[in-house]
Amino acid sequence: MSTAAVAVPRFSSGRNERFFLISAVLMALVLVGGFSLNIVTGRSTFASPPRFHVHAFIFMGWLAIFLTQVTLADNGSLALHRRLGWIAAVWVPLMLISGVYMTVADARSGRIPPVFEPAAFLIMDWLAVFGFAGMVTAAIMRRRQTQWHRRLMLCSMAMILGPGFGRLLPMPMLIPWTVLAANAPGLLFPLAGAIRDWRADGRVHPAWWWGIGAMLAMLFAMQVLPHTSLGLDLYAWVTSGSDKALPPLDFPMLSHAMPH
Repeated sequence: MSTAAVAVPRFSSGRNERFFLISAVLMALVLVGGFSLNIVTGRSTFASPPRFHVHAFIFMGWLAIFLTQVTLADNGSLALHRRLGWIAAVWVPLMLISGVYMTVADARSGRIPPVFEPAAFLIMDWLAVFGFAGMVTAAIMRRRQTQWHRRLMLCSMAMILGPGFGRLLPMPMLIPWTVLAANAPGLLFPLAGAIRDWRADGRVHPAWWWGIGAMLAMLFAMQVLPHTSLGLDLYAWVTSGSDKALPPLDFPMLSHAMPH
């Protein structure tokens, strides 16, 4: 009697695999470290308008949800992981609304970080938060396919690491490449995942290619779009009627350093 061959999935999902948990912890350190450094150096203060505190609560709340979910998945508490997943699904729209509102408010009030061109800062933040929301949506749609879901979720988090890296790196020295400098390091995480897959399984899971491709497209758009008529028109529309908005393509740090 012949024996039928059984195909076994090549991408392991064992509970002892720690790559996703370690990555989540490192991502949290990037974000918490970046914002903590700003507080310690006096570049940020708790005496900020309420909208900053609400924004911080929403985004740091997501970080707590993400870490909790990855930890639950790592230790095998999948039932609780799935129940808490509904909180994550509701939280993402809050992040989208908060991210868009904060960037508009900053552009209109002229509170743009001085190492960014104002139009580039506006478009960078919008692309990051919309890209993040889209990637989380894709991950939720693939929630029953564990290997897709966990990789897409990690890619979504990598898309919003720019604020952390942007506060840790010596950004004034990186002008005019600050948009890339802040956002490109996030690629290290999906790239590390792809390398891990290759070494462990002999091939790369397609979720990494989707995530890396989306991030590269996002980085390209961040760099190019602010210098197009579409990007300039968007900035003009957002800042219309404001007498505090900065010129769209001037680095505030360089403008303030120039003699008048």
